[in-house]
Amino acid sequence: MDMKTLKTQLQSINRHLAELDAVDNALIRAIENGLALCSRPYAQIADQLGIDEPEVLARLAALQQQGVIKRMGVVVRHRELGYRANAMLVWDVPDERVSELGRCLSQYDFITLCYRRPRVLPDWPYNLFCMIHGKSREDVLQRIDWLIAQCHLESLPHRVLFSRRRFKQRGAVYRTTGSNVESNRDERHYAT
Repeated sequence: MDMKTLKTQLQSINRHLAELDAVDNALIRAIENGLALCSRPYAQIADQLGIDEPEVLARLAALQQQGVIKRMGVVVRHRELGYRANAMLVWDVPDERVSELGRCLSQYDFITLCYRRPRVLPDWPYNLFCMIHGKSREDVLQRIDWLIAQCHLESLPHRVLFSRRRFKQRGAVYRTTGSNVESNRDERHYAT
């Protein structure tokens, strides 16, 4: 995504945020720190907001349709699950081959992210990124060797960047309040 497109999308989101009613604002505040671990988290939010569960779901769908919420997903804390060797692979791929190789890399379930980024020349020639989580460095390096053979990447320059620590891992915060700022500060301290 280029900066002009990103700026246009942010302006659109800000316009929609300014137009939200009190219930939508309360709904966003209710979900931005995650859903409750219970059988019906949307019903619990509905009780908090004084509306019913179908209205919560309808409002979330509308917010997604408007682009205020891009997506909802799970933030997996992979280190707690035993995946402590986490590597970002960066590739210097000819521009005309990025889509082809991105499709090849992303078809494997151990690739958790795969995306294109612009090069920052002359210091950073890499334009294709993918993430692998493993239980050991050896496991990750073996998978990289396997990937290179499967996707015929032998001739492409690349680097393997293992993470050393986690700074932050959470979903988006749409509205900053005093309590959220404090919560974010706690998260940073916990994660470092």
